[in-house]
Amino acid sequence: MSLKPGSRWARSLRFRLLVATLVGLALALLLAGVLLAGLFRDHVMRQFGVALTAQLDQLTARLEFDDQGQPQIDPASLTDPRWSRPYSGLYWQLDGGHSLAQRGVLRSRSLWDVALVAPADALANGVVHTHEVVGPGGSRLLLVERTVRRDDGPAAPWRLLVAQDLQATDSAVTRFNGVLAASLALQLLLLGASAVAQLTVGLAPLRALQRALAAVNDARAQRLVGRFPDELQPLVDDFNRVLDRNAEVVERARTQAGNLAHAIKTPLAAMSQAAASADRNPQAAAALAPLVLEQVGLARRQVDWHLARARAAAAHGLPSFRVPVAGVLDGLLRVMERVHAARGLVFVCEPVAPELAFAGEAQDLQEILGNLLDNASKWARRQVHVAASARQDDGGSRLQIVIDDDGPGIDVGQRAAVIARGARLDESVPGSGLGLAIVHELVGLYGGSVVLGSAALGGLRVELSLPGG
Repeated sequence: MSLKPGSRWARSLRFRLLVATLVGLALALLLAGVLLAGLFRDHVMRQFGVALTAQLDQLTARLEFDDQGQPQIDPASLTDPRWSRPYSGLYWQLDGGHSLAQRGVLRSRSLWDVALVAPADALANGVVHTHEVVGPGGSRLLLVERTVRRDDGPAAPWRLLVAQDLQATDSAVTRFNGVLAASLALQLLLLGASAVAQLTVGLAPLRALQRALAAVNDARAQRLVGRFPDELQPLVDDFNRVLDRNAEVVERARTQAGNLAHAIKTPLAAMSQAAASADRNPQAAAALAPLVLEQVGLARRQVDWHLARARAAAAHGLPSFRVPVAGVLDGLLRVMERVHAARGLVFVCEPVAPELAFAGEAQDLQEILGNLLDNASKWARRQVHVAASARQDDGGSRLQIVIDDDGPGIDVGQRAAVIARGARLDESVPGSGLGLAIVHELVGLYGGSVVLGSAALGGLRVELSLPGG
């Protein structure tokens, strides 16, 4: 089976989790098996050594010396029959002579004609040493030894050895290791099956999520519907918000397209009628060009208006849009100074912090501020005052812009009317009546607000609130 990065198995979350789980379980059980096997062997060898030391103590108690100082052990006093059966696996031996060099001065009948060879080491009186040695027929023995002396004088030491074949112990350890390995393998199998079941149950909500997505993709549902675990529910909620936003964008686009088509119908109809009249009456052709220019201008304003709405709706809520306010205000104020230079208007702008920004499209901020400044300039007598600042509220950072003029202002009862699209209180001032309406709708699309009030200069105050960047 191929496990290349591009293979289906390598891309499977279930496969990755299962492999990681099984590898972790196998390593854990392997380490547990090694540890348990080592502990069992150490325990068995320790018990084996304790039993041999007990045999050594028994022999030490049976060891006697005659009048000439020669050692002797009465075989009849030893109760274990293996001492007398040749090569039974249980042996004892007494070494003596100078430097304990004489082996097998006394030995059990089980050794027959073989002498045990123990490592040469210095033994303190009564201290037991343990060794593994080779016994009769190449068998492996565990040997315990101690030195003994006569009680009645500083005679030469004797070395008493007891050894036993390790075959039975090794067989017990081997059987235990086999049973342990089989148990751990069975445990790994059961844990692996449990892991598979756990993954099947744990990942089942993903299949439900896949079915919900398929329903959305097949247009059988507008949102992800179903009950999902707490770990998946935030993802489902976020995805549903995206779907809702996309639905809103699509619906808004349809509405905008319908509004734009309806708005352009009137200029097209007027031009069509004018063209038909000019065709029937050549004398009316002279009035055709101004009419076409007027209607084209009206259509262009409608297109710009709807494009601005669509752009604002698309940019609203996206964190990647951040427009510094200072640069936009400086540019617009320079334009207004040139446009209204003949009237001698004074534009005063309070210092704007460099970090002050608008969370939206630069074109929309220019459209909003441009309309407000143009409206203030048309009605101002001598001065327009602008201030921008930031504040915090429950919705986050907000951009506050205040524009004052010293014009005639607007009565409280008429302020709501000027916001209406196309409304104009004074036909003597040029304009289409769309300026404040455009501002109001664009600001609304960004979740902001426009409040009209009375300025300290005596004219109109426009307080603008927009999302800050």
